[in-house]
Amino acid sequence: VVFRASAIGRGVNWRNLSWVSSMTWTASENTMQAAVSSLNCGFRVRASGETDFPCMTGDRVGVGRVYVKQYGRLSYDDWCEGVRQGRNYVGDGRSHLIDFRIDDVAMGENGSELNLDQPGDVKVKVLASALLGEEPDDAIRSRPYSHQPYWHVERARVGNTRQVPVELVVNGFPAQTRLIEADGSLRELTFDLPVAKSSWVAVRILPSSHTNPIFVKVGGRPIRASRASAEWCLTSVEKCWSQKKRFIDADEMDDAIAAYHHARQVYQQRILECVE
Repeated sequence: VVFRASAIGRGVNWRNLSWVSSMTWTASENTMQAAVSSLNCGFRVRASGETDFPCMTGDRVGVGRVYVKQYGRLSYDDWCEGVRQGRNYVGDGRSHLIDFRIDDVAMGENGSELNLDQPGDVKVKVLASALLGEEPDDAIRSRPYSHQPYWHVERARVGNTRQVPVELVVNGFPAQTRLIEADGSLRELTFDLPVAKSSWVAVRILPSSHTNPIFVKVGGRPIRASRASAEWCLTSVEKCWSQKKRFIDADEMDDAIAAYHHARQVYQQRILECVE
């Protein structure tokens, strides 16, 4: 089952959710808000890219891309399985985040889960690369984030340099940053990260590329990172219901009511479980 980020607030059976479209169809902060909020509630959704040509963009196919780590011979079935497992990153094709791992756990392998008995430090590694022209492209970087192209590495350029920030993201917030020269070279980056509570961790060059998360559990506790995120999701459920109920056929109304009721109950419970 595939959902765009706009469907986060609907009556979703999360056990059937494969991945969430996280780029290209609207402004980057909107799509990431939905993905981050669901992750903060403890839902292990995976990110993937899409173009939705020609509905959301008429430029070309491949505006939003997904890069999947493959094992052995390239096959479509393994590519799809890689998206399901989260061994992929999304991007505009102008920057790359490869072999993301925390300690001995690689993104997309063994459930992308690292278990700590107690709070402690972990080591994060990633191979990062980006490519910018030597001179800034003001026609792109001066546009509001609400205007296309929503995802483009030019928007990540630091001032008039040729550098971009690679951010280590913890529960939706940048925790550490490394600057790299966007000359196309691949660089290994290392972060030492203290983890105090169960959290999800990812790496990004915003708004150009973003990894899937690795889930770090502390003392066996589930991730319940943000009460505000759970409240946002619950509000989204109510908003979606108010806008869509009039379009639901009579013979599907009972199922729809049950689905939305289930979503409300889940988010209400997550609000109580969130630590802050």
